[in-house]
Amino acid sequence: MIDAAAGSKRPPPLGFQGDREVSERVPRHGLDAQGIETAASLHWNLTTAPLVELAIARGEGQLAKDGPLVVKTGKHTGRSANDKFTVRDAETESSVWWGKSNKPMEPEAFAALKADFLTHLKTRDTLFVADLYGGSQPEHRVNVRVINEYAWHNLFIRTMLVRPEAAELAGFVPEFTIIDLPSFRADPARHGCRSETVIAVNLSEKLVLIGGTEYGGEMKKSVFGLLNYLLPVDGIMPMHCSANIGPNGDTAVFFGLSGTGKTTLSADPNRTLIGDDEHGWSDTAVFNFEGGCYAKMIRLSAESEPEIYATTKRFGTILENVVMDPVTRTLDLDDNSLAENSRGAYPIEFIPNSSEQNMGPVPKNIVMLTADAFGVLPPIARLTPDQAMYHFLSGYTAKVAGTEIGVTEPEATFSTCFGAPFMPRHPSVYGNLLKERIAKGGVDCWLVNTGWTGGKYGVGKRMPIKATRALLNAALDGSLKNAEFRKDPNFGFDVPVAVPGVDSGILDPRSTWADKDDYDRTAAKLVDLFVENFAQFADQVDEGVRQAAPKVAATA
Repeated sequence: MIDAAAGSKRPPPLGFQGDREVSERVPRHGLDAQGIETAASLHWNLTTAPLVELAIARGEGQLAKDGPLVVKTGKHTGRSANDKFTVRDAETESSVWWGKSNKPMEPEAFAALKADFLTHLKTRDTLFVADLYGGSQPEHRVNVRVINEYAWHNLFIRTMLVRPEAAELAGFVPEFTIIDLPSFRADPARHGCRSETVIAVNLSEKLVLIGGTEYGGEMKKSVFGLLNYLLPVDGIMPMHCSANIGPNGDTAVFFGLSGTGKTTLSADPNRTLIGDDEHGWSDTAVFNFEGGCYAKMIRLSAESEPEIYATTKRFGTILENVVMDPVTRTLDLDDNSLAENSRGAYPIEFIPNSSEQNMGPVPKNIVMLTADAFGVLPPIARLTPDQAMYHFLSGYTAKVAGTEIGVTEPEATFSTCFGAPFMPRHPSVYGNLLKERIAKGGVDCWLVNTGWTGGKYGVGKRMPIKATRALLNAALDGSLKNAEFRKDPNFGFDVPVAVPGVDSGILDPRSTWADKDDYDRTAAKLVDLFVENFAQFADQVDEGVRQAAPKVAATA
């Protein structure tokens, strides 16, 4: 970590300022045009190599032996969700879904925070500015300017967002600005926040202030939140998902929470990767919001994820909180002593089969992934548009209850739209958009359970990955549509009776349980959990979606 107080003692910036090539990367619309005053040495739109050099010269990180920049993020090794606020004003009062994920900040508190931010900015002797795009489709992207006090933060956001061509930089005019100052300390009494850490989003002023955290992901998620707010107005569906393209030009979208297999199943060597995290669905394309990937590194192996593992041996990758031998500079990806959430940021082109344009055609298939630890859901089911909206709004997965001896009961997790923390508007806005686009495009929707079969967690076993891939491949190549289907008695969706290459027994979850009565009790419990969770959306959706709710199967 950097000693914020040591600003004047840092080595002087490396000398690139006088180069003609560099001066062409400085926009005509500078910070002064935005009313931002600073006497700092400004580094505009630096590329990877100079940013890495500056980060190392300033003591912000070290090079690993194979080339990545290795940094530590201090006490914040993940998002500080409780410290994120949105300004509640005339613009947002009725358009933001206020609650747990979207906490309000009064305009007066933001004004005080902004004033103190700009004052603190003036104390920095060096700043890094990057002009970037949020969104790969030109007609639907947002111009974002990011101001950083750390070189590696500037490299991070430049890696993660879409990078303009050099010729586009001189005329760049920002629509939104992010000021990221880890050395800033917020005052809860004065700034209307919770702690010294603050992420404050002002949608009216088109300004995001991030202070008191060194975790790079806050910048990335701020842009995601902006696009999630802006795009629905134009009828574009923003999605927390991965996406890829098959050999016949068929796009598939994968929704799924952590641990469901979203990254693994979308990283298919036979399909082209559009992106791994955040996308928009327009009339003409599925487009990546980003120009990079942000992958978990903990216990990553060459065997399980060869393409992602290869990025840990490349210059241009940034590794957060990955343990490294101080002498040999060898990485230890299995060591979680710095963080369980160790991460790697790298340009998407580091993945060999990635899309050159970060875009693909509109989807042919939507896959909603869940890891059902109750062992109730089938390995695959076909959804109607109403059912798809229901399960999208539910955002269900399940996790095991913990590691205590004897505790085997699973715990249901519902995260609406498969990404509740990043959705500023009411979930029904995104759900209705999804339903409309599914109906308009004749999209096939599938619910895929990568969780347990043969019993709940502690009794059954994890769904065989071979079976999951076979079912998924059949769904994506269109052959599954020709299968014979049955109605699930609890959830009402269509479940295939037989699929070539897959044990038919596994397709009927109840048949895999030794104790059928226990299956019925467990299924009834899960149905109740779904219904209880969906009550918050019931008044915001139409009757067809309400009818898509599961119902406990009648017993003789």
